[in-house]
Amino acid sequence: MDRALLRLLRTRGHTASLDQTARLLARVGENGAIWLALSLATRNRRAFRVVVAALIANTAVKQVVRRPRPDLGAELPPLASTLSSLSYPSAHAATSFAAAGALGASAPLYAAAGAMALTRPYLGVHYPSDVVAGALLGVAVERLT
Repeated sequence: MDRALLRLLRTRGHTASLDQTARLLARVGENGAIWLALSLATRNRRAFRVVVAALIANTAVKQVVRRPRPDLGAELPPLASTLSSLSYPSAHAATSFAAAGALGASAPLYAAAGAMALTRPYLGVHYPSDVVAGALLGVAVERLT
């Protein structure tokens, strides 16, 4: 089911401008960069710490699980590069949902976190379950920090 949903997200609704936007979101979301910058800009030290904690927790889980990135074959290559060959959980989702909670838990912040997370299967670099796990990890880290 995970692979079928990934294939659906990787093949439906793609346009050149949407692909470019997804790649841009993915770039600014690497290692939680946009969320760390927003935390610094708003002088929200707790949010900064939460994003760093989510990134550390995510990296630890990735090293234990060691799930490889999806491979949909030559006909559907990933639309973006990644820093790691490991897939589970999604650091973009973890840092985004951790930041959304720490920065105020508002609907617009969670919508931005969701958009960031959805770029991952859209670009073909994460299974949907990687994104769900990352989002849950981010929420858990935010609530525990």
